[in-house]
Amino acid sequence: MISNLTIKNALSIAIFCFSILGFSQHNRLEKRITKAVDKHTESAIQLIKKTVNINSGTMNFDGVRAVGKLYQKELDQLGFKTELTNGDTYGRAGHLIATREGKKGPKFLMIGHLDTVFELDSPFQEYTMLNDSIMKGPGVADMKGGDVIIILAMRALHDAGLLDDISIEIVMTGDEEKSGTPLELSKKDLIDAAKRADIALGFENGDNNPKTIVVSRRGSTDWKLKVTGNPAHSSQIFTEAIGAGAIYETSRILNEFYIQLAKEKDLTFNPGFIIGGTNLNPDADGTGGHVSGKTNVVSQETIVRGDLRAVSLEQLKNAKETMKMIVSQNYPKTNAELTFSAGGYPPLSLTEGNTKLLGYFNTVSEDLGFGSVVAVNPRNAGAADISFTSEHVEMAIDGLGLTGGGDDHTINETGNLNTVATQAKITAVLMYRLVNSKF
Repeated sequence: MISNLTIKNALSIAIFCFSILGFSQHNRLEKRITKAVDKHTESAIQLIKKTVNINSGTMNFDGVRAVGKLYQKELDQLGFKTELTNGDTYGRAGHLIATREGKKGPKFLMIGHLDTVFELDSPFQEYTMLNDSIMKGPGVADMKGGDVIIILAMRALHDAGLLDDISIEIVMTGDEEKSGTPLELSKKDLIDAAKRADIALGFENGDNNPKTIVVSRRGSTDWKLKVTGNPAHSSQIFTEAIGAGAIYETSRILNEFYIQLAKEKDLTFNPGFIIGGTNLNPDADGTGGHVSGKTNVVSQETIVRGDLRAVSLEQLKNAKETMKMIVSQNYPKTNAELTFSAGGYPPLSLTEGNTKLLGYFNTVSEDLGFGSVVAVNPRNAGAADISFTSEHVEMAIDGLGLTGGGDDHTINETGNLNTVATQAKITAVLMYRLVNSKF
C-alpha cells in the first residue's frame, strides 16, 4: 500500500519539476529574445544613421514624413497595421501610427516622435562618430535612437515567436518638439491611443543616464503678465493721483512670485523676457518687442512672458491660484492682468502604477545583468508626449530610449550606441513578462 506521505512527496516532486520546466522554458524564451536583439543591432544602428541624416525639423514636413516612411516600412515587415496621418488640421506633418492585436495580456502604448529641433537652416545636418560608440548628430538621442529601439524590440519579439501574443499601439508623433495647434487635434491620436492602453512606454532619452527611468515629468504651460500704470512726469510718481507706475508694479509681482513659490519642490516659473516703458510694441510672435521711454516719465506699460512647470495637476492648479492672487493686489493706480496659455503639456504625475512599473523594469535590468535602475529627478526631465497619457493608463514610464549622450537640442547632441541593444533587450523582456504574468 502506498502511504499518504509517499503520495504527498511524489506530488511535491512533480510540482517542483513542473516549476523548473516552466522556469527553464521562460529562461529559454528570454534568451531567444536577447539573441534576436544582438542579431539585429547592427542593422538598427545603420537605421539610426540613415534617419539622423534626414532633416526632420518639425516644420520640414517632407523630412518628417520621410523618416516616418522608413519606420513604417520596418513595422510593416513585422505585421503591424500602419498609417501616416495627415496633420493639416493642426498645421504639422502628421504622425506614424502602428497597431497589432495580440491574444493576451495588457495593451501597450509605445511612444516616439519623428521630428527634431533642427530645421533646414540649422548648421547641424549629419552625424559624425566621435569614437566607436558615441554618435554626434541631429536627433540621435532626441529621439531617433529611441524610435529605432522600439523597432528593434519589436523585431526581437517577432523573431522569438512572441509578437502575436501582444497588443501594441505605436504612436510616433510629428510635432513633439513644436506642437501643432489646436493642441486637442495635435495630440488627439496619442490621447485616444492612451485611452485604449493599459501600459505606456516612452522612448525619450530621459536625463541621458542609462541607470535612470522617468516615472514622472513636469508639465509646462506659458503665462503672460500685462501691467499698466499712469504716465506722468517722474516728479509725480507715488502721488495719490499718479501712483507707482507699471514697472514698479511688475517688480512687485515678480518678487512676490519668487518669495511665495520659489521654495516649492519641483515647481518653476521662469519669466523669459520683460519689456516696459512709455510706448510699447510687442512682436506678433510673442518673443520680444520694442519699447521707448524716458528717465523722467513714469512707466505706462510692461509685458512679461514666461513658463510654468509643475509635477502634478494639483501643484499646477495651486501655483496658478497663488500667482493670480499676487497679481490682484495692485500698487496704487496700477492694474495687472495674468493669463495662461490654453493647453500646454500636462504633467506626468507620479502614481503607484508608475512606481510599480519602474520596479518591474529594474528587475529585468538586473536579471539581464545590466544593473539597477532608479527614478529620474523630475527636475531633470522636461515635458514630453508621454504626459498626455497621464490619468488614462494604469502604468507609465519614460526614458527607455538611447541614452548616455548629452547636450540635447544643441549642435553637440550625442548618443551612446552601446545602449541601443541594452534598452531593446530590457524593453522586449519586460513586455514578454508583463504579458505572461512573470512578475
